Amino acid sequence: MFVEPNFKSNKSGWIEVVCGSMFSGKTEELIRRLKRARIANMEVSIFKPQIDTRYHEQKIVSHDENTIQAISVINADAIMNHAHKADVFGIDEAQFFDANITVVCSKLAEMGKRVIVAGLDMDYLGNPFGEMPKLMAISNYVTKLHAICIKCGAIASYSYRITSDKKQVVLGEKEHYEARCRNCFNQ
Repeated sequence: MFVEPNFKSNKSGWIEVVCGSMFSGKTEELIRRLKRARIANMEVSIFKPQIDTRYHEQKIVSHDENTIQAISVINADAIMNHAHKADVFGIDEAQFFDANITVVCSKLAEMGKRVIVAGLDMDYLGNPFGEMPKLMAISNYVTKLHAICIKCGAIASYSYRITSDKKQVVLGEKEHYEARCRNCFNQ
């Protein structure tokens, strides 16, 4: 279980990564951490990639329909325009951001900010997705969440695409993806 460090007594920033497959609760955990930061009277700025229009253009929405207001940005560099406005930065769907997301997160942490990043660690083929491997490598804390395999009920780490589309990025939910364990994913 992740134990939140005391941000107010720590002058240095850090990066937290919340990763896992589809339906593992990544966005739910991101929202939970950001709400706790607000309860602690910290200024929070929240971002999502403009490409993610599944639920709402200006909100991060979990599969359980929990929401939190966010700023939709076209690229990672746009996050830096808000660098002096908050203590805590939340970034959802980090796998959809360009390669500068790693640089931006590092810069924010170096400025003494707490950076909480959520995203898919693997794509629908089971390969590392976007900048997530680099973000995990440079982060101070990594939380890997798991879903439940839709086929057998085991712990699921994979996002299995049930449509024939071969593009790496296909926005969707249960109509496009299932959570699968390693065995069911590879069958």
